Amino acid sequence: MKRGKLYQESEKLIDKTKNYDAKEAIEVFEKMPKRKFDETLELHVKLGVDSKQADQQVRGTVVLPNGTGKTQKVLVFAKGDKAKEAEAAGADYVGAEELVPKIEKENWFDYDVIVATPDMMGIIGRLGRILGPKGLMPNPKSGTVTMDVTKAVNEIKSGKVEYRLDKSNIIHLGFGKLSFGADKLLENYETVMDAIIKAKPAAAKGQYIKSIAISTTMGPSIYID
Repeated sequence: MKRGKLYQESEKLIDKTKNYDAKEAIEVFEKMPKRKFDETLELHVKLGVDSKQADQQVRGTVVLPNGTGKTQKVLVFAKGDKAKEAEAAGADYVGAEELVPKIEKENWFDYDVIVATPDMMGIIGRLGRILGPKGLMPNPKSGTVTMDVTKAVNEIKSGKVEYRLDKSNIIHLGFGKLSFGADKLLENYETVMDAIIKAKPAAAKGQYIKSIAISTTMGPSIYID
């Protein structure tokens, strides 16, 4: 596959014989030719676990100290006082049963995260086949099924991200914009890596972290030692 000119110029800045630490890698990305938009730095961590085994799942959330650089739109499924609480916390959309046909029939997806109170899960379950493939289903493990909607909305708005294994046993996660600068990006990177390391399943044997790579949205990858 032929790469574009900017990609090729960026790749020339990477020393393929060298093992980089995270700070050095981020500094290389800062020197690469800039695109017309503020690129996200993406983390790709391959783990020595088997994602097919229930006791080797790695999934959780972490609040990035410097945010993600993207304002997340939050939809909250709640009623009564909890709906009012969600609105007061700054949720972008709040509702209940009336939102189901809007999602089902109108393909309404103008939000990034869904939070729900536990009593709403029966309603949301009807949307599983639509929300599941898009990674939008609320889940207690990610803190998006909760009675504390204020905390959930505040954390998402302040930079909470979810990490989870894909079928290749890799976690892919954006951890900030290039414009943040090396220090803030490094702080976000270390926060995510600490969370992933602490999430090591007891059933995982052998080497847990197989490889770590960082890339920009449209750029080459640098492997971290």
